[in-house]
Amino acid sequence: MGQPTEWWRSAVIYQVYVRSFADGDGDGTGDLAGVRARLPYLAELGVDALWFSPWYLSPMKDGGYDVADYRAIDPAFGTLAEAEKLIAEARELGIRTIVDIVPNHVSDQHPWFRAALRAGPGSAERELFHFRPGRGEHGELPPNDWPSQFVGSAEPVWTRLPDGDWYLHLFTPQQPDLNWAHPAVRQEHEDILRFWFERGVAGVRIDSAALLAKDPDLPDLALHPDPHPFVDRDELHDIYRSWRAVADEYDAVFVGEVWLPDTERFARYLRPDELHTAFNFSFLSCPWDAGRLRTSIDTTLAEHGPVGAPATWVLCNHDITRTVTRYGRTDTGFDFAAKAFGTPTDLALGTRRARAAALLTLALPGAVYVYQGEELGLPEADIPRDRIEDPMHFRSGGTDPGRDGCRVPLPWAAGAPHAGFGGEPWLPQPADWASYAADRQALDPESMLSLYREAVRIRPVFGDGPLTWLPAPEGVLAFTRAQGSLCVVNLADSPADLPVHTQLLLASGPLDPRGRLPKDTAVWLHG
Repeated sequence: MGQPTEWWRSAVIYQVYVRSFADGDGDGTGDLAGVRARLPYLAELGVDALWFSPWYLSPMKDGGYDVADYRAIDPAFGTLAEAEKLIAEARELGIRTIVDIVPNHVSDQHPWFRAALRAGPGSAERELFHFRPGRGEHGELPPNDWPSQFVGSAEPVWTRLPDGDWYLHLFTPQQPDLNWAHPAVRQEHEDILRFWFERGVAGVRIDSAALLAKDPDLPDLALHPDPHPFVDRDELHDIYRSWRAVADEYDAVFVGEVWLPDTERFARYLRPDELHTAFNFSFLSCPWDAGRLRTSIDTTLAEHGPVGAPATWVLCNHDITRTVTRYGRTDTGFDFAAKAFGTPTDLALGTRRARAAALLTLALPGAVYVYQGEELGLPEADIPRDRIEDPMHFRSGGTDPGRDGCRVPLPWAAGAPHAGFGGEPWLPQPADWASYAADRQALDPESMLSLYREAVRIRPVFGDGPLTWLPAPEGVLAFTRAQGSLCVVNLADSPADLPVHTQLLLASGPLDPRGRLPKDTAVWLHG
């Protein structure tokens, strides 16, 4: 396949949530035609790759993370032929494609699960999943005490069928977990990887990457907490080593969604024969605090160093409260368990901090992920309760606002109906959405979009060297990378003097009249 490249070590990767990106056929749902039409916009933004949230055939009970067929595009988004065109057209513009694989579970509409339901208890078809008899005198109790992976949900992870069997689903009942101890499950996923690599995909993002393997006895968590019966089990590494062998045939890369508090165990997934990169959730959830951010950066770089893997940096994704809103709140961190309706935010403050955070993130060594709409400075939208679709909301009993607020369809054209998205959007756009439209921001040199475009364009000035912290006042982050380029971010309450420099390359906001760096502002300098 030619000489391997390591573009992924310093790439800017743009996350496309297809359903909300752009609507090409006017039905109110984003689609591949909409993405293809906006490829010039993405090329102008300067991104190296697109990561697509699941675009496969799905009943959409969990935003497409309930996959019914990995080899088919959901008709709401388009066709497989159109996906192939999109991959090729993006590559012609220098943009690679990363697809999402959800290996922990499938949809209850997947042919395997439907066959398992028909086959009945004790059948070979049911061995592909986790079917068990219940406990209790009449099998009326779930097989174990495992908790749901939707934070705040008290619903069981087992559903009982009329024939008496229970089946496991760590997420919704419409997402039955696969049995990764079964060789057919492993073979199927390696075949799926090859299917997409053959179509020109450059990488795969692995959803819930630490959950696949289960203790075969399915014991109660309360009685067997260590090793955990379904999180970060040692058997996972053999799975990912076999995946890596497939990826290496195509010079393709993996990024794992791995949430683990143990940094040493986290790093195991990034050994040279396993995953190439993993998402950095410590940085994503970190509050806007200089000390906490520096600790997160140092810890991230330290845990990646021993295995030679590049760090990844991200401020937001399709599950996380948008950066502008989060940074405008009293609590600027992120915790699923703390989400609530009616949390006040100062959008002007949040926007100022989000602009500074963009420069901080893009100056760090490693790869950066940008969730669609972050480059427009979109805030979290308040979705009317009768329009919420996210199962996280319903499984919380209605207390969690869910994730729809960061999934509202994008505004493209200020003067067009539905802000240029297409047809009437599947989620309602806020009344002021047109003010964030891409066409309006493209004409404003001070806009968030202009800031992102310029930052991505000149980001190579930082080179690929390590990060070196510079002496700075309390509340100020200052570091240098290769070629004498510096990044300074002021999170203190008062303006900060800039280090000695020869050129101001980029600023997230204006300096004060004395040339000092105001609070919640970042600059890139050349020393």
